[in-house]
Amino acid sequence: MKLVSVITVNFNQPRVTEELLLSFSLINNYSNLEIIVVDNGSVINPVPEWEKKYPSVKFIRSEKNSGFAGGNNLGFTFARGDYIFFVNNDTEVTKSLLTKLVSTLDENPSVGIISPKILYYQSRIIQYAGYTPLNYLTARNKCIGQFENDNGQYDKYMGKTGYAHGAAMMVRRHAIDKAGMMAENFFLYYEELDWCERIRKQGYQIWVNLQAAIYHKESTSVGKQSSLKEYYMNRNRMLIVRKHAPMFVYPVFLIYFLCLVTPIKIIRYLRLGQAPFIPVFGKAIWWNFTHKTTSQEIFDPSHSLFRNPEKIQGNTKHPA
Repeated sequence: MKLVSVITVNFNQPRVTEELLLSFSLINNYSNLEIIVVDNGSVINPVPEWEKKYPSVKFIRSEKNSGFAGGNNLGFTFARGDYIFFVNNDTEVTKSLLTKLVSTLDENPSVGIISPKILYYQSRIIQYAGYTPLNYLTARNKCIGQFENDNGQYDKYMGKTGYAHGAAMMVRRHAIDKAGMMAENFFLYYEELDWCERIRKQGYQIWVNLQAAIYHKESTSVGKQSSLKEYYMNRNRMLIVRKHAPMFVYPVFLIYFLCLVTPIKIIRYLRLGQAPFIPVFGKAIWWNFTHKTTSQEIFDPSHSLFRNPEKIQGNTKHPA
């Protein structure tokens, strides 16, 4: 039985993280695992209390918020497992989740990353049953099954998908050794797509096993919509194309993004009373003209663009 290292990242959500730990102790039936929790610079350090409460869990404290990729990468440096299960702290597991994912990796050595079916926690409808490949001309793809009732319509499928889902993905250690860890300059969003592309280039396949399932309390970390989310969703949408699209594709995408997507987004921000998002969107675009694809960005939560994001409400979809 392979050792599985479970890695989750906490940022100012101790109660949510504890609910995940509780689900592993009460529901999960896979025994050969270690659980690693990275506290990613929370305002109040929960680690001393957690170490007393959960002695079998390894807790790591980072004094700064290094983002989704940085927090998970830090956890990986302490992991001993053959398989690494990266899972959002705002999830709850099902009984056979790890068992089914481990079995799939054991039986299919060409698979580098595998994700389960993901269901919205409250409604139990489908959030993810796989992804289509990314269209690099528009930087859009489709999340298969999203918002459908779960009637078992996808449960027989186990095989290739466009991308794993960052909320729950089990990764073969050898794949990480070859492709490297997640790119930390994404900070939030699209980092798992970038990682999948890099791992795929090393000869591995990206799979789903939709007989395995997990529940996700979507967008607990950054809210349904915030300046933080708007900035990184748009900045990284451009960055993923710059990194992985063929050279001749990016100029075409840029024309599409600047001439079509940008005016549509600005009009939508104004129509929905979200004018404060406009400079955030502009900053996201400008970053891609002034930074290399490998440039690191030091996240400053005190920046005026990211203050009081909860005061801005509205539609969370990004259809443009």
